[in-house]
Amino acid sequence: MCRVSVVVSVYSKDRLGCLLDCVDSLRRQSVKPYEVIVVLDPNPELVDFFRSKLGDNVRVVVSDGFGLSNARNASVKNAKGDIVAFIDDDAVADRDWLLNLLENYEDPDVIGAGGLIKPLWESCRPKWFPEELDWIVGCSYKGLPERKAFVRNPIGCNMSFRREVFEKIGYFRSDVGRFGKKLLGSEEPELCMRILRRIPNAKIMYDPSAVVYHKVGKHRSSLRYLFVRSLNEGISKATISDLKNSSQDVLTTEKSYLLYLFRNAIPSRLKRFYNFNCLSQLLILFFSLWSVFLGYVFYKFLKL
Repeated sequence: MCRVSVVVSVYSKDRLGCLLDCVDSLRRQSVKPYEVIVVLDPNPELVDFFRSKLGDNVRVVVSDGFGLSNARNASVKNAKGDIVAFIDDDAVADRDWLLNLLENYEDPDVIGAGGLIKPLWESCRPKWFPEELDWIVGCSYKGLPERKAFVRNPIGCNMSFRREVFEKIGYFRSDVGRFGKKLLGSEEPELCMRILRRIPNAKIMYDPSAVVYHKVGKHRSSLRYLFVRSLNEGISKATISDLKNSSQDVLTTEKSYLLYLFRNAIPSRLKRFYNFNCLSQLLILFFSLWSVFLGYVFYKFLKL
């Protein structure tokens, strides 16, 4: 069986409790990871803090630069496993997470695989928050395949790749994606589009049997967070659509998602608009879509 390096990126001392829960879930995997790598921003105080808190069975890697992409690149360059799996520091893995991810790699054409991300709400899930928008809190959303399927890219909280693929096509772009608390994204789609374009017959799998649970803090269950995250999603999509090496079908996944919303999610709530929860979710869906569009147009306008 393939050896797996599991990577967890951390940028703040405030995340210690979550990180320890995450590492503990990795130690209890039915298929043990070959190594667990915690990668940190190049902040001496941060590095000293986490080295004093983590056991010897966790490798600490210091990134060459700040930001999530730089952190992931540093971990890949230091990884010793055949497969590099990524999980967020505020997530915990199901016991069979790695076992189910690895089954996908029995197909030699599969170069990447990701799984289902379920939200763990710190408080109760807001009744006005539709499941179709769970991507806002870093989780799998209603509209994704319910069974194994080929996808353009997995979600960063639950994804993996053959390590050799980075040697062939390069690493995550450091000018795209999350930086500290800035809610930008799209580093995963950009990497995966590059992989699929350059490697013949390459496949990326979505396997909902490979489950992680993502903690959702109270601050994420607010209208303000929803607006800012949606706005930044629009900016992120505009960014990757402008990349020189992007193809014309760069946003096909997003177009399919929009079709799902207008064919399924929105009509189903219109039929029950008299129900307060359905009406509020309908308004939130439109509010998020408007915010994404605003961010997209705002970025394009600045580029003129």
